Amino acid sequence: MTTTGVDAMTLAPTDKGIVEFGDHRTWYRVTGRLHEGQPPLVVLHGGPGSTHDYLLSLAELSHSGRPVVHYDQLGNGGSTHLRDRGADFWTVELFLAELDNLLRRLGVTDEYVLLGQSWGGVLAAAHAVDRPAGLRGLVIANAPASYPLWLSELDVLRAALPPGVDATLRRHEAAGTTDSPAYVAAMMVFYQRHVCRRKPLPPELMATFMEINGDPTVYHSMNGPSEFCVTGTLRDYSLVDRLPQIDAPTLVISGEHDEVTPAAVRPFHDLVPGARWEIVDGASHLPHLETPERFTEILTEFLDRL
Repeated sequence: MTTTGVDAMTLAPTDKGIVEFGDHRTWYRVTGRLHEGQPPLVVLHGGPGSTHDYLLSLAELSHSGRPVVHYDQLGNGGSTHLRDRGADFWTVELFLAELDNLLRRLGVTDEYVLLGQSWGGVLAAAHAVDRPAGLRGLVIANAPASYPLWLSELDVLRAALPPGVDATLRRHEAAGTTDSPAYVAAMMVFYQRHVCRRKPLPPELMATFMEINGDPTVYHSMNGPSEFCVTGTLRDYSLVDRLPQIDAPTLVISGEHDEVTPAAVRPFHDLVPGARWEIVDGASHLPHLETPERFTEILTEFLDRL
């Protein structure tokens, strides 16, 4: 994968539009041509509450003949925003229904591959446990199999931050002042270690951050005030008991310095039958941006085997 940064963001789609989802709309874009050759790679972004922007470089995979579908999940980006909905509206089941609707509306339910990154990996795995007939492959990137397990691991990472950083974070979390400059500055220390180690941050990642800041409804409801402070409705969510039900060929990817530590990722490898796990050296939570050549090598090898 040679396209990065702004160039990736200008990779022209073959098609883009919206599909109706009940009373709402889901925005999508396609790079390559559906129904002409290989099953499409459908990309599920993280957050929850993020957008497709930071994953747009994956569109270059379409040059190998595999169409790539990106979409913005409900409440985010180009899809319907619902700022007045409470936390009880934003459920895993809602986003599973939206994904099913998108696959059906695009006419790809017979053959498709899912790649989910971070929260998107959790969502992709939750889709796969129901053994949909058309799922030809599953890529789970930088995702926790269990949020309670991940939360305990985040405490370990926070304790290893430079002196005073975690104390600053916890002081503002307790006071409800997570929008303060001091909290943001301390948060970036964690982000630069365990979320994205590139400096400066890639423009496509900054675009996603801007989208979240513009409407943090989903992120705050399901995740919490920051990436490592999960206080939302996902805090008790776990897939561990259902992972043995997945029967699609599965690739698991994580980074050497990932905020989603090996302990939080391991259940995917240990419990999904035949799952392959690759830990990307030198990367943290976004290896497709930090070490794109190695990430693409791993991903392409898996997709070619399918």
